Amino acid sequence: MSISFSNTVPYGHDTIHCFAVGPISTNCYAYVSGEACLVIDPGFDGKALASQLEHQNLTTIVATHGHGDHVGGVAELMRPSTAFLINEKDLELAQSPNAAGHRPGESLPPTPTGFLSEGNIVSVGTARFRIIETPGHTPGGVCLVGQGSAEGLCFTGDTLFAGSAGRTDLPGGNFDQLIQSLARLRKELTLDCVVLPGHGGATSMREELATNRFYQ
Repeated sequence: MSISFSNTVPYGHDTIHCFAVGPISTNCYAYVSGEACLVIDPGFDGKALASQLEHQNLTTIVATHGHGDHVGGVAELMRPSTAFLINEKDLELAQSPNAAGHRPGESLPPTPTGFLSEGNIVSVGTARFRIIETPGHTPGGVCLVGQGSAEGLCFTGDTLFAGSAGRTDLPGGNFDQLIQSLARLRKELTLDCVVLPGHGGATSMREELATNRFYQ
């Protein structure tokens, strides 16, 4: 088991739990609002995550993209009433055992209960997350922009990191699309927006615009 319980922070009346999972410390987030819980990017160690979240009402699992280090724990975390959502453009990637990030012996994710596309809203309690499509790292990458009680947050997956951005040298990667997606985030997010990436620490758009080489 390589899960580590790294951080729990209040966000207004909501709570964000962050777990570092797997050999490359993928950030798996559990956003709890009211009586509901949304999990973002359960990459590995699904059974351990399920144990950590056994008392939560897990309504939805979202994958920001289809690499194995972001979907490898979905199957073990799923419950009969839980929805699993991903962009359809990354479905083949997510369900291919030979795709990037998949670990030998790790379960492949189940068939999604729905697909994410531009402008969709994912709700949990009093929080809402607007989906924006941000291809580049993968063809179906998405970011989740907070609204309602999640206003001022953005889960960026492997599109934007603190000080860096997603790699594009893996199958399906496209550098020009990534640059366009980063420009989209620059336009969509406020300077004070808290960026919660798929790897590494949290940051803000203000910090990234000032220091990230992809914005210079």
